[in-house]
Amino acid sequence: MNKYQKRVIVKALVVASVTTFFVVGMTEFKNVVNRSEAIRAMENLGQKILAYRKEHGTIPPQNYVDRIRGTLPGHARLGDVRYRARWIGFEADDKEILAYAPKGCNSLLTGTGTIFLTLDGQVQWMDKSKFQILLEKQQSQLEKELHAP
Repeated sequence: MNKYQKRVIVKALVVASVTTFFVVGMTEFKNVVNRSEAIRAMENLGQKILAYRKEHGTIPPQNYVDRIRGTLPGHARLGDVRYRARWIGFEADDKEILAYAPKGCNSLLTGTGTIFLTLDGQVQWMDKSKFQILLEKQQSQLEKELHAP
């Protein structure tokens, strides 16, 4: 193999490496943006729920959340939102999970997790397994049975 052939191979490898790095980087960037937009949409949902709670003295029913969810900026990024209002009693702690949306990302940075809203209006992202443990602590046996996969 002569010098010219070696240079061509090295250049081809460099171009392939840079292209691969760029594609992976853009995919990761897309996942980060999707996650941040979903968090922002959950925050907007939380603000609407808190406003309803302040006005009516109770958390809104499922049909209210279903109705307003489609009007929220970035609502498509949330995906399947699970609202737990019917399982939450008056004595519930402010850290009780009110709504959550599982987010499956095949991403090195974000991984698979869940975005969730607590009764005090806080929105968080948590690893899927840690969230499942937290949720199971708050669920009644009946809720667990009805929502079993």
